Amino acid sequence: MSHTPHELHDEFPNESDLIHKLKMSDNHFAKLADRYHDTNREIHRIESEIEAASDERSENLKKQRLAMLDEVQHILSKEKAGT
Repeated sequence: MSHTPHELHDEFPNESDLIHKLKMSDNHFAKLADRYHDTNREIHRIESEIEAASDERSENLKKQRLAMLDEVQHILSKEKAGT
């Protein structure tokens, strides 16, 4: 299987341990990471032309992925700051 770009460990390469810890201990973060993973895989299938989608659907998915990345970044920053 080819590498799927934009996985969380690619987006935050220095935070893999913290991401793993949060997936195990924070239910909200775990669900967010799962939603991100599913959305990212769907975008990858569309971009690889494995799955058909309208331009509108593709753009909406990319916006959702970006919003989830922002939320992940916020949670990681907060966790690192100890709050």
